Order: sequence, then C-alpha cells, then structure tokens
Amino acid sequence: MVAEKQIDEFVSRIRKAAGQNLQSVILYGSAATGEFQAEFSNLNLLCILRETSFPKLSAMAPVAEWWHRQKHPAPLVMTQEELEHSTDVFSIELLDMQHHHRVLFGDELLTGLRIPMQLHRAQLEYELREKLILLRQRLLETGDNDRALWELLLGSVSAFATLFRHALLALGDAAPHSKREAIQILASRIPFEPSAFLQLLDIRDHKTDRKQLDAKDVFTRYLAAVQRVTAAVDTMLDKDK
Repeated sequence: MVAEKQIDEFVSRIRKAAGQNLQSVILYGSAATGEFQAEFSNLNLLCILRETSFPKLSAMAPVAEWWHRQKHPAPLVMTQEELEHSTDVFSIELLDMQHHHRVLFGDELLTGLRIPMQLHRAQLEYELREKLILLRQRLLETGDNDRALWELLLGSVSAFATLFRHALLALGDAAPHSKREAIQILASRIPFEPSAFLQLLDIRDHKTDRKQLDAKDVFTRYLAAVQRVTAAVDTMLDKDK
C-alpha cells in the first residue's frame, strides 16, 4: 500500500521549505503504476526547482533528511531546463516517468517531453549489457549462499522487467504497464523461457513462498533468460539500423 499520508506530508514540508523556488513535485515509478510493494519498492519523487544553488538546496535538506528517516530515497532535483535537455541521455527513465507519474504539486512538465527513440534504443542496449555483466559479477560474489542468491534475484528482477518492457517499445510494440504482461509478451516475440521471472514476481506479490523453490534452479533459468533477451534485442535492433 502506498503511504499517501507520508507523501502528502512531504509535499507540505517541501512547499514550506522551498517556497516560490519549487515549481513541481512529481511521483513516479511503481507508486504511480499500482505495482508498489512496500517490501521491495521505493517512493520515487522528482522535484523541479527554479534555482539549484547551494542555499536553495540547503533550505530543502531538513525535509530530505526527514524523508530519509521514513526509509525513502531523497528526491531527484532538477530544473525544467535540465529536464528538457536530459531526454537524450535519460530516455528510458524519462519515458517511464512520462508514462507513469502523478503530479503532486505545481506544473505538469513530463507529458510534453519529446524523447528521441533512436537514442532510447542505444540506451536500452547499453543498460541490458551493463546489468547483465553486473548480474554475473554479483553472482560470483554470492558463492554458494542461497540467501544471497535470493536477494540478488529479488533485487534485480524489477530492473530487468522494466528493460524488457522497453525492449517491446524498441521493437515497435505497445508495452503494457504490468511487468508480468510485458515479460510474457516479450517471451512470445524473442522467444525465451519466462518462468523464473514470473516466479520471482509471484514471490514479491506474496503469491508464492520462495521456500518452495530452489534458488539455484531459479537463477539458472533467470540468467539464461537475461542472456537470451540481451543477445536477441541487440541482434534485432542492429538489423534495423
């Protein structure tokens, strides 16, 4: 359940602290899509400021410190000009924000952003390969520890599911909001075995107890799926260049 009272309290505090310098406060991510899970998800906030000088940021610091004590990450802070000039380097992130957000205060600044999809493709290839390499690195660090394997699986599945949804967009498909649907549709396009992803989402949704599953078996299928998708997306997108 999304902590609406805490969100409202943050908006009230940040408006008092930032005053006229605050242009907009935007909630984005899983809390804006209906997939928020308190155990795994963050409350993600974007604050658009008119000025980002040290004194202006310092005025907001006590609110960010209070928010951090509620176990939430500090908000992202940008100016409107920075936001508009970031579409070429943060195409995945801003496309997600554009599709899934809620304006809590001030101006609607995301809907009108123009995001270059050719750069979105380049970022998608980069993100898939980078996260695959990091996944292998983390796997080597876990050794034979099942608990560490579960932490790695459950901690990374959301990021890969997001990239799989963006793979559909890059391939010209309409991508659903649901991670589960996106995985299943992409599995019909490439194809790959999606069972590990679906099981991990079931664990996150408390539909399955991970004690009923073997961590090494799940990781075997999970890694194979990530490697298959990364290679296939790279090949498909290269053909379209």
